[in-house]
Amino acid sequence: MKHKERPLPESIASEEIRDNGDRGLRFLLRLTSVTWLYAIALTLWGTFGSAAYAQVDTGSIQGQVMDSTGASIPMALVTLKNEETGVTQLMRTDARGDYGLSPVRLGLYTLTAEMDGFGREEKHHVQVDIQQQISASFTLKAGSVQESVEVTAEAPLLQTLNASVGQVVDSQQINSLPLNGRNYFFLAQLAPGVTFGQQDTRGQNNNGRFSANGVRPTQNDYLLDGIDNNSSILSTQNGKDYVIQNPVDAIAEFKIQTNNYNAEFGRAAGAILNATVKSGTNQFRGDAWEFIRNDVLDANDYFLNNAGKSRPAFRRNQFGGVVGGPVLLPHIYNGEGKTFFFGDYEGTRIAQGNTITGTVPTLQERTSN
Repeated sequence: MKHKERPLPESIASEEIRDNGDRGLRFLLRLTSVTWLYAIALTLWGTFGSAAYAQVDTGSIQGQVMDSTGASIPMALVTLKNEETGVTQLMRTDARGDYGLSPVRLGLYTLTAEMDGFGREEKHHVQVDIQQQISASFTLKAGSVQESVEVTAEAPLLQTLNASVGQVVDSQQINSLPLNGRNYFFLAQLAPGVTFGQQDTRGQNNNGRFSANGVRPTQNDYLLDGIDNNSSILSTQNGKDYVIQNPVDAIAEFKIQTNNYNAEFGRAAGAILNATVKSGTNQFRGDAWEFIRNDVLDANDYFLNNAGKSRPAFRRNQFGGVVGGPVLLPHIYNGEGKTFFFGDYEGTRIAQGNTITGTVPTLQERTSN
């Protein structure tokens, strides 16, 4: 005999349906939560992940650690500490006592070498510039690690580890020298063999165009923080050969190389202008500016005066600011010595009127008389 299935009471059926719906809703919520967690993790990784610097806008330090007899000291600990951020980098010497630190972002550093059974030696204020290869060797004397010898480093008079021909323009020069329109590309002409580009009718020289060793300006290569900064369109359309022009207050330094530069650059037959933007430090630093030109501050033009015309309206405001420092999130994260930020902004507003003076046909000329 077949047993006839009895339908569930309406109250039980509806409760089971509701429970199934709740389980589906809970599953959807869990899935959504996991998706959001992954999205947040990726965002934080992109924001606070370790920096990977392009090597073309950094330097390097190499050397050897020896004892007082000239014998190499393997496995000696070499410490590199940025004097502004406190970020450190460690490495051990190899079997020959050699070490090499690369890439090293530009800045002031303290180098320390130490080994058990020897006194420690420190070199302070080691300046690393763009594409600079520094040689810094240590001679450790037998003694306790607590004993240390401090050496104040001096800038080398000659770059012996790199055959490239060029010049570094630092932030002091960038901020001190007069610049038309606050355009640091004009300072490339400080390097030997560099001059302004050939005069043309499009006014491209007004944007800092230059020629190195007689090569066409279009053959120059522009880099910013190790990234290609060359304009992809013709300069006749763009009016300049580069894309981004940072405020001079945001540029840490740049190097103009005119000959024998490394093969890692490529592309260029002329010069390479390699600029890098400042970075945040353990102290909050910044500045703001506004440069004003206004017709009320100018004298009238001679010809306008002679014609009894007033000077045309002209108002030019160039303003902006930069700020940098450690990333601080109260009660959440303290980035001193680890995570930093830096930002810049510059805007230019121009309102200009042109007064046209000249002769026009007389009434008789207009009537063909």
